[in-house]
Amino acid sequence: MPYEPGSSECRVLIDCKAQIETMLLALSRIDNSRHIRDQLVSVHNQLEGLHELHRRQPEGSVAAAS
Repeated sequence: MPYEPGSSECRVLIDCKAQIETMLLALSRIDNSRHIRDQLVSVHNQLEGLHELHRRQPEGSVAAAS
């Protein structure tokens, strides 16, 4: 993977997104799985948003827990 994560949180988010992408590929071969795939895409987008927040965060700063 060419992208180098900046923190352990980024690594977790990247790994989770990759796992969802794998699930989406597998589910695409199963009939009537569109609703589940749509939900997974939504979760992937949420993870991407969280990842974007971590990428914008200045190095060394700690985000508030949600």
